[in-house]
Amino acid sequence: MFRKARKFRFRAGLIGMACATIGLMAAASLPAQTNPQTNPPAERPSFLQQFSESLDELAARVSPSVVQVIVTGYRPVEKKDEEDASEIAKARSLGSGVIVDPEGYIITNAHVVKGAQRVRVLLTPPAPPGDSQLRESLGIGEHIPPKDAKIVGVSTEHDLALLKIEGKGYASVPFADYTRLKKGQLVLAFGNPEGLENSVTMGVVSAVARQADPSNPNVYIQTDAPINPGNSGGPLVDTEGRLVGIATFILTESGGSQGLGFAIPSSVVRFVYEELRKYGRVHHAAIGVGLQDITPNLAAGLGLQRQEGVIVCDVDPDGPAAHAGVQIQDILLSLDGRRVGSVPIAEMIVSTRSAGQNVRAVLVRGSQRVELNIPVTDQQDEAEKVADLVDPQKSLVAKLGIFGVEIDDKLAEDLPDLRIPSGVIVAAMSADSAGASTGLEPADVIHGVNGKHIETLDELCEAVNAIPSGGAGVLQVERDSKLMYLTFELD
Repeated sequence: MFRKARKFRFRAGLIGMACATIGLMAAASLPAQTNPQTNPPAERPSFLQQFSESLDELAARVSPSVVQVIVTGYRPVEKKDEEDASEIAKARSLGSGVIVDPEGYIITNAHVVKGAQRVRVLLTPPAPPGDSQLRESLGIGEHIPPKDAKIVGVSTEHDLALLKIEGKGYASVPFADYTRLKKGQLVLAFGNPEGLENSVTMGVVSAVARQADPSNPNVYIQTDAPINPGNSGGPLVDTEGRLVGIATFILTESGGSQGLGFAIPSSVVRFVYEELRKYGRVHHAAIGVGLQDITPNLAAGLGLQRQEGVIVCDVDPDGPAAHAGVQIQDILLSLDGRRVGSVPIAEMIVSTRSAGQNVRAVLVRGSQRVELNIPVTDQQDEAEKVADLVDPQKSLVAKLGIFGVEIDDKLAEDLPDLRIPSGVIVAAMSADSAGASTGLEPADVIHGVNGKHIETLDELCEAVNAIPSGGAGVLQVERDSKLMYLTFELD
């Protein structure tokens, strides 16, 4: 499963075979054989056999944590004739995921579950011994029925989603320490390329931190993995079987792999996982500074001694960085001991800190070296503040596919621009609800259903439930201080 954006084809990653390279490395590590009698040929396959057995053991240990994600829902229909109008049709698609907690929590890509009405996962059975693996590859082995999965939360900004299946005691993959990842390090990728279940391939880390698209601030691990449709959300692991990242797309002109695969780093994956599991969404951390990459012209114009790095171009007067002592034109060297060579790296470090934590910054001010501890705060807009009021058990309006919050006097004070200071505000969309296609958006306020005035969640649910299957519904909605009608049909 994949999606295309500019010249990116989003697919979730599997690492292409690097066997020839590994063979050369293995051969290079053997002593020179100047005398066949003193260096018998039997020693050469012994080393390769040990290497092969190590990979076999690693694959057998990791594979049970890898799942196939089966999504049923509505997706845009791609047409050859660009003049044709866009259409949306019901479709079934496949992706990959990895279990990161024995209680059944699964990480995959957000684009895998986009538009999902039903999500199921197909678990990978433990690898059978010996010749039984051939039977399994031919489809004769053990089969586990798919399990229904609940979407716990989605972060489209990070292209990550958290799923949950019932049960406990599942095999899971631990998180690796992203700061220890090295260029040239051997990595394995697991997933379901083109729907081929339980596949594994091998490659190396081409770069530990790469901004693949200048318009996208996210940082990725670059690998030489050939990434294929059906592998979105598949795990990239190190030789210890730890999760290095979630392979997610390739950079391509032709649509095929060109050895430019990208994975979301484990530090980002872990932060998003913990946020989604605890809150159902990701909070946006900030320290109240504006950063800019240093260019040669900028350095020359400002008389800077450094020709590269990151400079502070703005400081929020009321933000934590200002209170900690950060000043405009400070040059940022490191955050929490990690060198900062570009703005995306700095943003990634800050964004993976929780509100209330401190980030240790090392800066240069003129010829002076400055070290500061800067508190991290949660940067929220009004919609995000309302989302924090959601009670998943009480706020869900399933037939509309939303989580709603009643507007009381206190909330009305925080929303001074409301035309009508009552109703139900859309706090968030329900990612796993098969609700009607209404056109509702977060922060919309519902004031009426089919002409009936609405002030409470109970009134909203009662009015929607009164609409028969196939019947028409009309919502009176306030959006950006303007009133409008939204129409829908219940399935």
